[in-house]
Amino acid sequence: MEGTPHIAIVPSPGMGHLIPLVEFAKRLNTNHNISAIFIIPNDGPLSKSQIAFLDSLPDGLSYLILPPVNFDDLPKDTLMETRISLMVTRSVPSLRQVFKSLVAEKHMVALFIDLFGTDAFDVAIEFGVSPYVFFPSTAMVLSMFLNLPRLDQEVSCEYRDLPEPVQIPGCIPVRGEDLLDPVQDRKNDAYKWVLHNAKRYRMAEGIAVNSFQELEGGALKVLLEEEPGKPRVYPVGPLIQSGSSSDLDGSDCLRWLDSQPCGSVLYISFGSGGTLSSTQLNELAMGLELSEQRFLWVVRSPNDQPNATYFDSHGHNDPLGFLPKGFLERTKNTGFVVPSWAPQAQILSHSSTGGFLTHCGWNSILETVVHGVPVIAWPLYAEQKMNAVSLTEGLKVALRPKVGDNGIVGRLEIARVVKGLLEGEEGKGIRSRIRDLKDAAANVLGKDGCSTKTLDQLASKLKNKI
Repeated sequence: MEGTPHIAIVPSPGMGHLIPLVEFAKRLNTNHNISAIFIIPNDGPLSKSQIAFLDSLPDGLSYLILPPVNFDDLPKDTLMETRISLMVTRSVPSLRQVFKSLVAEKHMVALFIDLFGTDAFDVAIEFGVSPYVFFPSTAMVLSMFLNLPRLDQEVSCEYRDLPEPVQIPGCIPVRGEDLLDPVQDRKNDAYKWVLHNAKRYRMAEGIAVNSFQELEGGALKVLLEEEPGKPRVYPVGPLIQSGSSSDLDGSDCLRWLDSQPCGSVLYISFGSGGTLSSTQLNELAMGLELSEQRFLWVVRSPNDQPNATYFDSHGHNDPLGFLPKGFLERTKNTGFVVPSWAPQAQILSHSSTGGFLTHCGWNSILETVVHGVPVIAWPLYAEQKMNAVSLTEGLKVALRPKVGDNGIVGRLEIARVVKGLLEGEEGKGIRSRIRDLKDAAANVLGKDGCSTKTLDQLASKLKNKI
């Protein structure tokens, strides 16, 4: 048996979960010589981008793909959280076989799951290996997860029907309708799965969370307080993607950025899983044109499901064909439009980028904080509305456009917010506050930084298990 300590990581599907888990594993490997093996549940072939990403893992990190689970029995309208949870649950027998041989061959010190994978804990416990959670979302959502069993008991109606906002310990109050999607319908299986996983979080020996004190001080203060039966929480963020995520070439848009004035361009992207309806896509285009501001827009084909590309991030039609007639020609001097994908880290770190219109996925938020780019918050699904509340009302580093009665953000509102961020007084305050967060993010990841020291503590705890 080799002497290096090993951890197993069982990620939920979706690049948004895989990316921070890989960064976490890289840190443990580079700084603490702890190796990691990713064990991937699935319901069929992985996307090209996922395979390319996994094939580029550095030495000390490896992966294996479990046999696919069968979802033929699930109704067409089964929600994402139910699918993700069931993917792990139905993979437990094959995980057990894999884990049995890993334990025989290597010093396995922990099994990490993320978000909805707690049924895998049973395998870890069976083989005497410590169960851990890596939480790729916010401390606010983690606090909600740990309190959900209590909330579930105390509240009898739907959360969105509560007259008062929900008070998550340590956080600003959140209106019921802004809580994460899967808790919006308590009769749906997705809610039952979230609750099932939330209850099992207390089985973990520890929970690493991708956040840091200056970003979520209130939530982390409460999470770090010791109480019986609550796992120790380790804030290790911001862990964001290092190196390019893809061999797709983004040099055209970077060259275009090079020729734009400093801080003048609004970058628009809804993440690897987000899509807009065709009506909303049209309004966004017209709003950008009306604003007369410079923009770099990653356009995806429209879809009425806001998370349509979650399990397969490659849209199939040419997205540019869905833009309003003449839009590209009329905006050719101020805008640059790219279909489907762009090198986000390079764009956010570019000096010409002055704002980021984002779906508020947590990885994107952490990237914009690390690069100090102000935000327009446009949440689409999952916990993104909670993130938007935190950015606009808590940290005050974002503007959030108002949604009309018809469920659409109108072009005039879009133009107002875009101008306000890039040219208005509000934008000045936001720029100053996000710069402070950028400095704090750099400090916590420094040699003596808080997140670095927290990771050191977690690593030494794992090593002591040999």
